[in-house]
Amino acid sequence: MSRLNSSSVAPRMFPHTRWSLVVAATRRDAPESGAALESLCRAYWYPLYAYVRRSGQSAHDAQDLTQEFFRLLLEKRWLDSADPDKGKLRTFLIVMLKRFMSKEWRRGATQRRGGPHTHIRFDTAFAETHYATDASSLAPDEIFDRQWALTLLNLTVDRLREESAAAGRPGDFEALKGCLMAARGTFDYAAVAASLGVQEGAARVAAHRLRKRFREIYREELSQTLADGTDMEGELNHLAAALARE
Repeated sequence: MSRLNSSSVAPRMFPHTRWSLVVAATRRDAPESGAALESLCRAYWYPLYAYVRRSGQSAHDAQDLTQEFFRLLLEKRWLDSADPDKGKLRTFLIVMLKRFMSKEWRRGATQRRGGPHTHIRFDTAFAETHYATDASSLAPDEIFDRQWALTLLNLTVDRLREESAAAGRPGDFEALKGCLMAARGTFDYAAVAASLGVQEGAARVAAHRLRKRFREIYREELSQTLADGTDMEGELNHLAAALARE
């Protein structure tokens, strides 16, 4: 039997929700507090950075703003006001960022730059390269939503890659991942089958399974940022529209 025809990989243990990380980050004396904030930062810093950048800030100031915002989320206990029963993590973070930009940054921004409390580091070179590819016509809120959607897609792809590696088939994922975004009828199954040493039919089945798992994980990642009872389909449509903007 072809390796691509074997049973699908069991999904990894469902990860902590992003809201649970928010709650953990509010426990200032708990050892997991710093790790929770770092995890949130790694996942969502770029959409916030892109918003700040599109609001007219220079690359240097945008980095300072975003770093300071994440620091104050913890030190000023802003996360204490986060309630997973009242809305979306996406909405909470952008509202808090806007408040910060209108109030906090005006109080001694120059003095804070490079100060001893800045402990969130960003890959500025990556950020600026990535930012340069964004459509210039997008407003700050639009670019935030677009990058939020792209962040969820990246988290989804990362989990797929991890699952394939855990199953001992990292090469299969690398060969098949192009099918996730390819338009219907454009993916070269014959070439992929040849590269993997399997029949074309097996490659098609494997691609179908990968796309199915991709949709499952994407919905999981999205659900982690929503309050119970939030309209999942509405949020899916909103983010799809954000990706379609030019």
